[in-house]
Amino acid sequence: MRFYFSICALALVSLTSFAQETSSVRYLANEGVLVTHKDTSVLIDPLFQNGYGRYQLVPDDVRAAIFAGEEEFAGVDAVFVSHHHGDHFSADDMLRLLRSQTNIKLYAPAQAVAAMREISTADDEPSFDRVTGLDLEYGDSPVQIKTPNLLIEAAFIPHSGWPTARTEIQNISFRITLADNSTVLHMGDADSKIVHFEVDEEYWEGRAVDMALPPYWFFASDDGVEILEDRMDVRYAIGVHAPAEFSDRANIPDEYAGTELFTQPGEGRRFKGSQ
Repeated sequence: MRFYFSICALALVSLTSFAQETSSVRYLANEGVLVTHKDTSVLIDPLFQNGYGRYQLVPDDVRAAIFAGEEEFAGVDAVFVSHHHGDHFSADDMLRLLRSQTNIKLYAPAQAVAAMREISTADDEPSFDRVTGLDLEYGDSPVQIKTPNLLIEAAFIPHSGWPTARTEIQNISFRITLADNSTVLHMGDADSKIVHFEVDEEYWEGRAVDMALPPYWFFASDDGVEILEDRMDVRYAIGVHAPAEFSDRANIPDEYAGTELFTQPGEGRRFKGSQ
């Protein structure tokens, strides 16, 4: 499992000390991350309010800095939401962010955007001008969106539990290239069955991924390992969505030995782009 071990060579340090010559990813909690390359930065699944008694929440001081656009969260270009579940997305929080940070753009499944619409007021209409809703269904081709400093690619991959559970959820896997340099893949709560990745083989093999952030269960599945190692051009991978109990590494099951997981809010990694 080549990239599971090679990632360990990257320094585990505070993000505030990262040099800007490389890209960086900072872990917020659950599947929330901040990804930065020089002056370009994006947030993915950063604002949610429910850990369901199992997952960690973003620390209060980090949430406050996100809303205020302070420290490393100053100048965030875009926010991405993988799916409309309470441990990934809060409509209240997202509207609050768009109101307070008027330069941020949002890319989210149509289900999440609809939830924001339900609680919005007429005063929020300018905010929705910066929102792109992705109304993708199973079997739809991936879509591509270009902005001056981002290449955004989005593909529908069913939520874990397919085909018997949570099939109504729009789960979007985002492949994001920052400043024509570094590509990050965030998979949301993707199901790890290989059948989902066979239809669009050219898409998944067509761009090198410098940092993949799959849900941790991919590492315990033969299909999941094959997807990451053989079906995609992935340089490094770190698992996310680990239960809070994994923050004590003694509680990590043996089946994840040798894999890299984000378990502590505030962890960070540097990585180099290959584009």
